[in-house]
Amino acid sequence: MTPRRTLRTLVEKKQGLVVPGAYDGISARLVQQAGFPVVYMTGYGTAASRLGLPDLGFAGLAEMAVVDIPLIADADTGYGNALNVRRTVQTYEAAGVAALHIEDQITPKRCGHLSGHQVIPRGEFAGKIRAAVEARRDPDLLIIARTDGISAVGFDEALRRGEAAAEAGADVLFIEAPRDEAQVERVARAFDTPLLYNYAPGGRSPLLPFRQLRELGYAIILLPVDTLLVGVQAIRAFLGEVKTRDDVLALKDRYMNFRDFNELIGVTAQLELAERYRDDARSAT
Repeated sequence: MTPRRTLRTLVEKKQGLVVPGAYDGISARLVQQAGFPVVYMTGYGTAASRLGLPDLGFAGLAEMAVVDIPLIADADTGYGNALNVRRTVQTYEAAGVAALHIEDQITPKRCGHLSGHQVIPRGEFAGKIRAAVEARRDPDLLIIARTDGISAVGFDEALRRGEAAAEAGADVLFIEAPRDEAQVERVARAFDTPLLYNYAPGGRSPLLPFRQLRELGYAIILLPVDTLLVGVQAIRAFLGEVKTRDDVLALKDRYMNFRDFNELIGVTAQLELAERYRDDARSAT
């Protein structure tokens, strides 16, 4: 199956597919190497790691990456109105992503677990989702509709926005930041459309056990920034010890083997390919 068909099949099972987030090409490769069938490219993590900026709309199309396994991409607000959304979907699809989520915040957007959200009118949001659905060429490309309505206008309105997005053709609903377990359960009961749960460490939503979210029927359990937070913590600890010790020789156990790293980023494979072409050139002379 194609990566998109693979993802669609996994999502339709509604069995709580765990999808770790990646913030650059190396972290995406590590997710794949660990055996996860799907990876997420986080807008929050990409803005932070590549640009050193908060998730306030600074990261765009150019900062997203694609790997071999299905990729779910953060498309923010679609980068404009419904017409911009159409172009965004077409660009992401051409890049090879398997799914993308579009939200109902005004521009510039902000991380869903901050405060001060503002959202566009419900009908405009539904129109953007419809534009996204109609713009895709591959019907297996998943359109994920995200609403920040809970934070901006209240829980009941967030549910209505989810309903409007589903009617507009969204394949998956992303009701961002339910505040407690009761809201998590109400979201699960409210929709037949597959649901995404944003498992954000330090965020506003309860971090319920994966088992419980699966029992509620959530299709995707997204780990948006865990790899970034773990990585930053490790780097900070390492640098602190280097400064304190004035030495790195005692910290050898912190390093990934250089050969293994080259394997990870494809150096060995590229060198072997270059050697093959060099042999072809020699045989032709």
